[in-house]
Amino acid sequence: MANPALLHHNDTQFAKIIVELCPGVYTAVGYAASTQHMIVGEHSITIVDTSESTAAAENVLAEFRKISDKPIARIIYTHSHRDHISGASVFSEGREIPILASAAFSSDLVGQDASAIAPNQALNRRTQAQFGIGLSSEQRVSLGCGPGDRPMKGMGAGHIPPNQLIAGDTDIDLDGVQARLIMAPGETADHMVIWLPELKVLIPGDNWYHAFPNLYAIRGTPYRDFAAWADSLALLDQLGAEVLAPGHTMPVFGAERVHEVLTTTREAILHVMQHTVDGMNAGHSLDDIAASIELPAGIANKPWLGEFYGKASWSARSFATGTLGWYDGNPTHLGTLSSVQRANQMAALAGGVQALQQAAETTDDLQWQLELCDHLIALGEPVQLIKAAAMEALADDEINATARNTYLWEAERLRKQAADA
Repeated sequence: MANPALLHHNDTQFAKIIVELCPGVYTAVGYAASTQHMIVGEHSITIVDTSESTAAAENVLAEFRKISDKPIARIIYTHSHRDHISGASVFSEGREIPILASAAFSSDLVGQDASAIAPNQALNRRTQAQFGIGLSSEQRVSLGCGPGDRPMKGMGAGHIPPNQLIAGDTDIDLDGVQARLIMAPGETADHMVIWLPELKVLIPGDNWYHAFPNLYAIRGTPYRDFAAWADSLALLDQLGAEVLAPGHTMPVFGAERVHEVLTTTREAILHVMQHTVDGMNAGHSLDDIAASIELPAGIANKPWLGEFYGKASWSARSFATGTLGWYDGNPTHLGTLSSVQRANQMAALAGGVQALQQAAETTDDLQWQLELCDHLIALGEPVQLIKAAAMEALADDEINATARNTYLWEAERLRKQAADA
């Protein structure tokens, strides 16, 4: 059984619904991993973000067409992540139309050098684990940022590269709806948010959503600039929006609530930075820094800072390694033992491999059980099922969807390995 808080997050944030933000502006929630937005002008429509698959885009377009049959005149990408740019061919309806994005736009869907040295197989495996690809609906409650159950057909297939790149903050007329495109780096460096000043509607992309920000994605990502993200949240707050329509999760209504979610999320990011810096300056280990981090009492219980997607401890590790690299200042870590060497030493301390396995089988500490199993696996001992069971138990308590998916996905992989052995 999944964590009740994660189930509640799924029920309240990802139900399929078209939300009217104000007359003429709509958001589709729950149809895909991300949200899609429609701005209805005098004679045409603007679409902001296009989903992760052509199937999802088709479903959203069908719902939007129940509201307006005006032609779609342009598409705007808030940023280059796949789940926002992969349904453009559906929304363009076979026509060549302007597709706007930041001049910093850089997507792994196009223009990649296949000969480049890169850990693509590791990234693919970890991505499948994070998003629970192949897990059942009951196992994969959600993605943390979107519904677990959503159409997968045409994944990544509908991307159209942007043909109008925006170099700086720009005012634009969306067929009678005034908009300002604002450069606001955050989850990605190429984030461009859409501000409708006359309507007081803000579309921030993934710079804010109803979950602790994904400052580090466990599938594997380059360092995300924490300070730039925090600065962008301050910038967005200054706009005075009355409606916030994020790239994931339900919109937020009311100027006071918009102000609160933006400022407290910024506070959370700054707290991660300060806690990590203080620990590093004091010579604490990265394990101790990550294990000791807690949000301040004033924001710890804010529902939009629940660790459904990002996690404070992961973020602390990312900030430390992103700023000073892997070395934590402890000279012990300048040397290296292989996994097998370390496992042999651990077995010797335990009184032999059998004693080490007995410890793994009897401990009530699931994290310690995983670590003991890793030592035993390094020594060639068949404890995959013990490790799988520990991960499944951890998954049941885990509030973070990506951690839950990863535990369960990797547990299934280990069970298959044991069955094939």
